[in-house]
Amino acid sequence: MPNPTAAMLVIGDEILSGRTRDANMHHLAAELTKAAIDLLEVRVVSDDPDAITWAVKALSQTYTHVFTSGGIGPTHDDITADNVARAFERPIDVRADARALLEAHYARTGLEINEARLRMARVPEDATLIGNPISAAPGFTLENVHVMAGVPKIFEAMLADLLPRLTGGDPILSQSIQVLRGEGDIAGPLAEIAARFDALSIGSYPFQMDGRFGANIVVRGQDGSQIDAAMAELNRIFPQ
Repeated sequence: MPNPTAAMLVIGDEILSGRTRDANMHHLAAELTKAAIDLLEVRVVSDDPDAITWAVKALSQTYTHVFTSGGIGPTHDDITADNVARAFERPIDVRADARALLEAHYARTGLEINEARLRMARVPEDATLIGNPISAAPGFTLENVHVMAGVPKIFEAMLADLLPRLTGGDPILSQSIQVLRGEGDIAGPLAEIAARFDALSIGSYPFQMDGRFGANIVVRGQDGSQIDAAMAELNRIFPQ
């Protein structure tokens, strides 16, 4: 059976304006690869209600899982939770279990749990909480959409809480070979190998080193014997 599929939805004007460099996609991709869930799309949208709602609808209907990043903090422009709820036509309000987590956290830190902080306890009806051991404010899962913070350390902690609850597929295996020839020289033979081993993903990633052109050829797939056979062909055609 094919592996579960995934998309990531990155939300925030600061990403699109270039003020903030997104680090969460790289981390998510690596962790999903380990979990044998295939990340197939990453989309970035602004802090616009309609953009978030329509992206959530489209992605959730296409992929097994959707992971969102950003827009669940205490400020007026943190609107992700509301618009995920809107996408699934669910009511949203401060929920007792989420509020209890925040109250316990702020009691420990001596900070006031004011109206702004209570925004982070607003969770759609029927959603399951995602733990946040760093700042307590939870993420949540609604249907197949997993809503998490944009701050990288918190995103990573939430993902660590969430992933053990998700079912993956067969692990993706990979091997690679470095060829010190330009892509124009290797494209023909590489296409022939890719056609013969069509169950595998064979990618060419060019580089320039010490004035020479080269490429890292990476072979990926779930069948180790097929990968070994493809690598043998590559080593025969491009001897080291």
